[in-house]
Amino acid sequence: MNTLAVALIGVGGTLGGTLGGAVLSQRAGRAQAAEQNQRADREREEERAERALQAKRDLYAHLNTTARAYRVAARDAVEAAERGESVDAALLDTAKEAWAEQYSQAQMALTNEVLHVASAVNRSLGVGYSVVKQLPSSPQLDEAYQRAKRWFSGPLSDGVYLLRVALRHDLGVEIDPHFEQARLQMLAALGSARDSLAHALAAERARSA
Repeated sequence: MNTLAVALIGVGGTLGGTLGGAVLSQRAGRAQAAEQNQRADREREEERAERALQAKRDLYAHLNTTARAYRVAARDAVEAAERGESVDAALLDTAKEAWAEQYSQAQMALTNEVLHVASAVNRSLGVGYSVVKQLPSSPQLDEAYQRAKRWFSGPLSDGVYLLRVALRHDLGVEIDPHFEQARLQMLAALGSARDSLAHALAAERARSA
């Protein structure tokens, strides 16, 4: 009887040890699998975040590029007309359409602060387009040319520059603790200059009507 009891205890101990080892092994396997899943989730999230950031960079780069190209195309059209050269209207219209497309896409992604800048630049570019289109009918061409050149090299150039800085600031590329104050001041100056120019253009059209 004692021999049988000892044998049973031995068998029980062996089975218990085997089962206990199996349980621990299963727990370790589950823990390792959970850790691997968590690591894979983190990697996927990091990849998604990086793709989103890259898409934002691309959008901002295109927005900046098309704004600059639109301003340059309008400025060049003014300078060519002043020199008595033929102006290719298609170049300006192409630049205008490229900007409009990028601005339309950006409206869905821009933060409020950047959107305010982009919206102000959009309106300012539109006034610049009117400046170019109205040049041929201006009663005082010399004055109209000077007015146009001042707009494209001054307020509008500053506005496009502000857009570039705002985009870089939003991406964290360019950090300036005083940027918010500068942004508001530059937007106010751009808006005032734009309204003044739009009023002058409207008055000129009224006189020509």
